[in-house]
Amino acid sequence: MAVLMEQELNVLKKELLTLGAEVEGRVQQAVQALLTGDRKLAQQVRGGDSQIDNMEIELEEECLKILALHQPVATDLRFIVSVLKINNDLERVADFAVNIAERALDLDHVIKVDCPYDIATMAKVVETMLKMALDSLVERNSDLARQTIRLDDEVDALHKGNFSRVKQAIRDDMNSMDGLINYLSISRYLERMGDLATNIAEDIIYQVDGEIIRHGGMQIS
Repeated sequence: MAVLMEQELNVLKKELLTLGAEVEGRVQQAVQALLTGDRKLAQQVRGGDSQIDNMEIELEEECLKILALHQPVATDLRFIVSVLKINNDLERVADFAVNIAERALDLDHVIKVDCPYDIATMAKVVETMLKMALDSLVERNSDLARQTIRLDDEVDALHKGNFSRVKQAIRDDMNSMDGLINYLSISRYLERMGDLATNIAEDIIYQVDGEIIRHGGMQIS
């Protein structure tokens, strides 16, 4: 029975990594569609959301099956609990990628306006956080997970600055409000992706070290 459970846990990890790679690709595609004005790519990201949803549901069902059949304890139980959380967070990241793709499409229908902040820079930090979080999962590297968490402050600061720039741009040109509000939404989506990458990193630390650090449980120095 122990050998069977180990095999099923290995399958679980592979499925989670497959989902992670798929979500990472969707984020990159959504940002690319936004930056290049590629409507076809934006529509592709939006249309692929059901595939991610199905992968998330299948992975959750696999976790619940293992819990019911094997009643794992200690390290194995921590692993499955963290997989359930990471699975959910990855699905939410994919949802925000769809939101960005939709805003890219919406920008085609409003008065053209330049974004008052650097989307590419913020997106790069968020994509780096997501990659680091997934790499820490593959490598079972809690130090890398902690480095991921530190980057979230940078994303938060960027979003705060973006909010100020968008607010000033609206004051300067009320006619461009619709487009500028879309850009503000995009900054918020990226900021939320950073939060979710942080959640994933925290779950890796729980999985590897057995340490719960959410809600101020531990200071990351």
